[in-house]
Amino acid sequence: MPGTTFPAIGIRPLIDGRRRGVRESLEDKTMQLAHDVAELISERVTYPDGSPVRCVIADTTIGGVAEAAATSEKFRDLNVGAEISVKASWDYITQVLDLDPTIPHAIWGFKGTERPGAVTLAAAAAAYNMLGIPCYGIYGHDVQDLDQSGLTEEVVDKILRFVRAALGVALMKGRSYLSIGTVSMGIAGCRVPEAFLLDFLGMRSEYIDMIEIDRRIAQGIYDHEEYETAITWARENLQIGENRNPGHNRATEEEYEEQFDYCIKMTLIARDLMDGNPRLAEMGFEEEAGGHNAIAAGFQGQRQWTDYKPNGDLMETLLTTSFDWRGKRPDRVFATEADAGNAISMLFNSVLTHRPQLFSDVRTYWSPEAVKRVTGHELSGVAAGGFIDLRNSGATTLNGTGRKTDEDGNPIIKHWWEITEEDIRNDLSATTFHAATHEYFPGGGFSTHFATRGGMPVTASRLNFVKGLGPVLQISEGWTIELPEEVRTAIEDRTAPPWTGSSSRSSSGCRPPRWAWPSPRTGSAARYLRPLVLPLRELDVHPARVLRIPVGEAGVVGARGIHRLVLGVLAHHVGGLEYARGG
Repeated sequence: MPGTTFPAIGIRPLIDGRRRGVRESLEDKTMQLAHDVAELISERVTYPDGSPVRCVIADTTIGGVAEAAATSEKFRDLNVGAEISVKASWDYITQVLDLDPTIPHAIWGFKGTERPGAVTLAAAAAAYNMLGIPCYGIYGHDVQDLDQSGLTEEVVDKILRFVRAALGVALMKGRSYLSIGTVSMGIAGCRVPEAFLLDFLGMRSEYIDMIEIDRRIAQGIYDHEEYETAITWARENLQIGENRNPGHNRATEEEYEEQFDYCIKMTLIARDLMDGNPRLAEMGFEEEAGGHNAIAAGFQGQRQWTDYKPNGDLMETLLTTSFDWRGKRPDRVFATEADAGNAISMLFNSVLTHRPQLFSDVRTYWSPEAVKRVTGHELSGVAAGGFIDLRNSGATTLNGTGRKTDEDGNPIIKHWWEITEEDIRNDLSATTFHAATHEYFPGGGFSTHFATRGGMPVTASRLNFVKGLGPVLQISEGWTIELPEEVRTAIEDRTAPPWTGSSSRSSSGCRPPRWAWPSPRTGSAARYLRPLVLPLRELDVHPARVLRIPVGEAGVVGARGIHRLVLGVLAHHVGGLEYARGG
């Protein structure tokens, strides 16, 4: 999506419409609040391409219905996807509010004593509640003088929190989730929640059979020049690791070469299916050139495809990584096994942070006693209470290696526009690609293998659907940890060696070292995954509303119901939780 088409944030300065000196005395202050908020947003929040968020301010202060209508028309013309109303006085509530139920709303009430303050904010909130339109209220803690900006630290925090989440909602609206294939191995999360996507997020659900990938390869419906560039880059930069298939299950070198070439073509075609590609129209394939306008997608793979064709691991890794043969570029949300619940979780984190998302399976909880018994090693630090062993089934973003660092040398996951050539080299040098385990993937393919550096704060999330309750978002915080090599190897080798060695999709795949979660009470590493569970309500689903509740304020559940998590990075101050770094 080019930067010029990204949705803007609208700023609506609301004012007491009475003339004869009342409105006139408030004009400068009210409009200044609008400009201050717009400047704050453009300086502190970016679009997915790294450019500053565009703000659109009403042409005049809004004191009545006519000005409210004129502002709404302007906002529609300029692609405003969310709005913040600012006010320093009483106003005529429903005459001046934006009552569009399809976009997120917030109201900031300047906390002064010269004019009615909290009463007008409360009246606006009551009106929105009565009409069933969600609104995010912003009000400071300390009284301000009229000549102060009112942008105290907590007000700034709330405004930025709302804007990041509201922008995420606007970015998803009107886009598609593309399911390539159907349900993998009976996993319920692969069933696309069409009603949720449409009613909650304003998104389409698109479907295409996996055979379309094979058709396009067979008929040459991809950019052949780009393919030559891509395959050359892949052969020069992707390290092929040990093949742990026994001799009788190994393909020939020629066959592995063919599989590798096929996987690169799969990557090009999956991208074209999501985004479209004008080059295809130049080649005579006008229909295929259009794509599906997909902001997220998933690939079924198992088993109908992988019993016959190379698996999708290499494709999934490259699509979710923020670099490839073209250099650095925006990463995509692309789910293993077409797990739509995970794709949507990754999408939430992606639009909030504009950082790559790491998809992982929950393998097991390792207690300190079990680690000691099996390896002789005694856990300490954040892992003193044990850890959750999370490993994906063979594919995840290369940005998850933790080889990128901040200015203090701490491992981080960077925005795509911040990465350097050295970062790319470090990620690639930390990763190997292994021939898939034949018993599970007769069609072949390659799976991604790396170990994430320890010390990154992370957030795990998962969207589930519960009968009688609806969509539920589970969130938990933790850290990556590193174990001594012999300890890690002992733990990994408890899984069938061909899996861990080849990093096939049914085993360790990408190997984040381990993840430890803090106990909400003690701050030490928890014995069990203790996520925050938040039901989502229709019409009240933008992440600012969902994520503003700190961990520990709501009930927690065990990990039994969570088989798979998205390890997402949330930016500073998103949702009331501090996420300084992470992946």
